[in-house]
Amino acid sequence: MTLLPFYVDDLIKTALSEDINYIDSTSDLLIDENAKSSAYFMAKADGVLAGIEVALRVFTILDSETEIKVYKKDGDKVKKGDIIADFSGHTRLMLKAERTSLNILQHMSGIATYTNKCVEAVKGTNASIADTRKTLPGLRALQKYAVTVGGGRNHRYNLTDAAMLKDNHIDAYGGIKPAVEALRKKAGHMLQIEVETRDIDEVKQALECGVDVIMLDNMNTAQMKEAVKLIDGRAKTEASGNVTLENIRDVAETGVDIISLGALTHSVTAFDISMKWKK
Repeated sequence: MTLLPFYVDDLIKTALSEDINYIDSTSDLLIDENAKSSAYFMAKADGVLAGIEVALRVFTILDSETEIKVYKKDGDKVKKGDIIADFSGHTRLMLKAERTSLNILQHMSGIATYTNKCVEAVKGTNASIADTRKTLPGLRALQKYAVTVGGGRNHRYNLTDAAMLKDNHIDAYGGIKPAVEALRKKAGHMLQIEVETRDIDEVKQALECGVDVIMLDNMNTAQMKEAVKLIDGRAKTEASGNVTLENIRDVAETGVDIISLGALTHSVTAFDISMKWKK
């Protein structure tokens, strides 16, 4: 996945406008406009780095004269105490960029780190780790990019990518079979259909409809094993709901193809990175 420069710049400008507003009442009144300084990013924990180019872009948007040296790239596993990058530029502008830059870098690295833990936990099984649409408004591309940096895969980017019949769609329309049939009459030949199932009976219904992906929603591992055996490769299988780092290996060993976790993006802990001033 590639982050488009115009998206990155627009997001950064929105964040800076939110943070600075008219002036930086501390830096603008305290620091001479011609003063220059140097600083660096340092990891304060072990994890996977993501978003370094985005984070550093905050500095160059504010100060085109910023000089940067990058020592760690996205996807690198960093250790506590590692220097990630150092940079120099106008002191006022560096101080204005600091919080926005770190917010981005810590959040994206947190996502990549947790995703990587999940990927490592299921290694050797058939399962791949995927995200969901449970992302923060305006940050979806950054968050989904960070998932791929951590070794995960992306689910739908948005509602256009595939037709996914969730429980409320099915209940509102009146059942799996009529909903799938209605979709097929209107959908183009490129559109994949996924059905969310809550029990083995619904798995059978989805299988009879010949859908592309069957989600096993909030099932226990015994039900998942039964469902995977029943489906027998005739559709992709996706496990979702109540999956944690503690039970993800058990879920993977049921034989499912995909394990999707909203927690990769909606509940992730920020990765601890600091900006240190060079004296």
